[in-house]
Amino acid sequence: MPTIDTLSAPADSARRHPRHRHPTPAPATLDLPRGGRLHRPLLCMVVAMGALVLFSMAGTIFDDRMLLDESVWLKPGKFGLAFVLYGFTLAWLLSLPHRGSRVTWWLGTAFAVAGFVDVGFIVVQAARGTYSHFNSETDAVNSIGQLVFASGVPGLFFANLIIVLILSWQRLVDRPTARAIHAGLGLAVVGMALGYLMGFTGKQLVRDADGDVVELVAGHTVLDKTSRTLDARDGAGGMPITHWSTIGGDLRIPHFLGLHAIQVLLLAVVALAWLAPRCPWLRPERTRAALIGVLALGYAGLLAIVFWQAMRAQSLVHPDGRTLFAFGALLWIVGLLTATVYWRARAAANQSRNAPSAARLFTAGTRHRG
Repeated sequence: MPTIDTLSAPADSARRHPRHRHPTPAPATLDLPRGGRLHRPLLCMVVAMGALVLFSMAGTIFDDRMLLDESVWLKPGKFGLAFVLYGFTLAWLLSLPHRGSRVTWWLGTAFAVAGFVDVGFIVVQAARGTYSHFNSETDAVNSIGQLVFASGVPGLFFANLIIVLILSWQRLVDRPTARAIHAGLGLAVVGMALGYLMGFTGKQLVRDADGDVVELVAGHTVLDKTSRTLDARDGAGGMPITHWSTIGGDLRIPHFLGLHAIQVLLLAVVALAWLAPRCPWLRPERTRAALIGVLALGYAGLLAIVFWQAMRAQSLVHPDGRTLFAFGALLWIVGLLTATVYWRARAAANQSRNAPSAARLFTAGTRHRG
């Protein structure tokens, strides 16, 4: 039978019997996996888009021309910022060792070139004080620019899609980061695809910066067909900062959420790694990967809800009962799954802590009988 002395000296027992020590899980680190050299063409695009953001900020201050009640330079600035975020993320992803790297390098280059060309046309049209998207004017500059869009936008989409197909089957990094990459890239493809639906929202007549009437063959605002007219609907009743529509659905919302899912998920990976040393239940890689999976599922559900809401010509800030129920159900599911991951992780941690104690008791009892 074990004595009080043997029970009260677990450290001595562990030293004498190292095989019964329980290894402490290594704390997670904040460092994302490091790859090789970043993709040069994408980095050049990122630098150029960053310069465009700064230029556009200055343009909103010194150029008072307006399109749909916003500065002519707001759209180039927003596109520049979006390409900075996504381009840098893609450059980092392509720097990770992976199979098919030669193919993905060329696809990344195609993405960078298409980004340069497409955003370049947006800048040209902003400087001219007119519209880049859906503009049906027949002047030479706009006619050529629309041909650019007709080829450049699919180029961006398919280059990204093939990169996703190549990377999604490979384990590039640790489990939580890999899950964030795979889910984030998939959601980005969905977000890009949803942007194409803006071309089916109906015509509208708007005015350019000089006050001339311009016909747009489509737009980002969705109105019910019974209330839709040729009056300008894009830019009417926009929200602060985002300028998303308050008079109807806005397809830019799911488009935006999908494109930037990967940044949100990677930030969640960093946050969980930072919390892991402070929360022992987060230290196992499997637990953090499960939480990233729950977040990705919740993000996909959010994307589906706001898309469904926009297609019903409903503003984000004016949800009806069905939309609120969907949001509530999504929160309940995500909360339930998160709690499940938490309790399983806590149970596993408690079991691992109890295992060495049982081993010490068995060893101490054996020694005492001997």
